[in-house]
Amino acid sequence: MALEKKVHNVRYALNGIQIAWREEFSFKLQIAVAILVLFLGWFLAISPIEWALVILIIGFVLAAEAFNTALEEFCDMVKGDPDPHIRKIKDLAAAAVLIASAAAFIIGTIIFVPRLFALI
Repeated sequence: MALEKKVHNVRYALNGIQIAWREEFSFKLQIAVAILVLFLGWFLAISPIEWALVILIIGFVLAAEAFNTALEEFCDMVKGDPDPHIRKIKDLAAAAVLIASAAAFIIGTIIFVPRLFALI
């Protein structure tokens, strides 16, 4: 019974990923950038620790986007009218994605820019 519940939980999570892919342009863009970064990591032969950082930050950004999407959906369900509290909640959730993306950009810059300059 416990295994069956775990399988259902994974199905729910995969369904959430499908929803994010279908409904969120930002999620698609972040996946595209992640694929590009993974290719670049392979091409530039980054170290195992750098791989760990890259994978961690990709997961962090995608998770932040999924949470942001879920929170926006919940806010829209609770109150469709313009409400200052709902706007604040949505802005804070969007800020979380921006912060995660900025961290990803900084980490990517630290890892990839020196290697790209070495190729020139």
